[in-house]
Amino acid sequence: MININIPLLVASKEVLTIGIVIASIFLILFLLLIFKYGWLYIQALASGANVALIQLIGMTFRRVNARTIVDSRIMAKKAGLDYDTPQLEAHYLARGNVPNVIRALIAADKAKIDLGFDRACAIDLAGRDVLDAVKTSVNPKVIDCPDPDKGRQTIDAVAMDGIQLRTKARVTVRANIERLVGGATEETIIARVGEGIVTTIGSAETHKRVLENPDSISKRVLEKGLDSGTAFEILSIDIADIDVGDNIGAKLQADQAEADKIVAQAEAEKRRAMAVARAQEMKALVEENRAKVVLAEAEVPKAISQAFREGNLGIMDYYHLKNIQADTEMRTSISKTSDDIPKM
Repeated sequence: MININIPLLVASKEVLTIGIVIASIFLILFLLLIFKYGWLYIQALASGANVALIQLIGMTFRRVNARTIVDSRIMAKKAGLDYDTPQLEAHYLARGNVPNVIRALIAADKAKIDLGFDRACAIDLAGRDVLDAVKTSVNPKVIDCPDPDKGRQTIDAVAMDGIQLRTKARVTVRANIERLVGGATEETIIARVGEGIVTTIGSAETHKRVLENPDSISKRVLEKGLDSGTAFEILSIDIADIDVGDNIGAKLQADQAEADKIVAQAEAEKRRAMAVARAQEMKALVEENRAKVVLAEAEVPKAISQAFREGNLGIMDYYHLKNIQADTEMRTSISKTSDDIPKM
């Protein structure tokens, strides 16, 4: 009997050893879970925002920060709001800022602003700061126009009398929660206000009228409905500063006169060049005619010889012609000499 029970005892010891090892493994895993998730579970349970332990474990496999989800759920629960854990996880997995969304929802609830969880998540995923939008809805924001960070300090416009005016404006806006998704940003507000100021000053007959009533700029700009299609509602436009700049009209006239002078000088130079060219042409023509005269004079002796041979010209006629030529040359030389003598 002893020999028969020995194998059974050995087998039972092996089973017991395996059971102890498995129990130890489970105990270690349980302790690890308690160490990692126990405090979060107890914290959520004590805060009334219960999160199941299996959900905490599942967050690890889904690569979700359990601490962020639990803290956000507790924060919402304490503020009187209740959002399911899967909702918070889904927004986290979509690369959303869960704590910022919860803070915005709490602020909106306290301020009696109609803002749902889905809209808040959409605003956050669109790249907008939903908490800042809620704050702007409660406490309006002042925007400088133009934006000093863009490098320009004033909006420059020219009245109809040619005087430049340099203005600075401050636009008070309130966020429009319903138009945050798809609405234009602050840059659009600044651009539209700047355009309205330039148009208003440009339509003024004189710069003095603008200086006397700077609020006319604000009224005319507000009438244009510049906040249409933007994520903001314009409450007021205030002219913070307005200065007289340069006399642009006079500068333009001076520049035009200088340009006209340059054109006139170019035209005069053109006419002078044409006159010089014409004079050169006339000189060439005179020389050409002189050459023709010389050629014609060279034909005279030939004609006289021919007349002699044909009997059309006698000796006396020839001498009479020579006397006339000598008399002409003498008169020419006398006239040249008298021209050289200075007149008294």
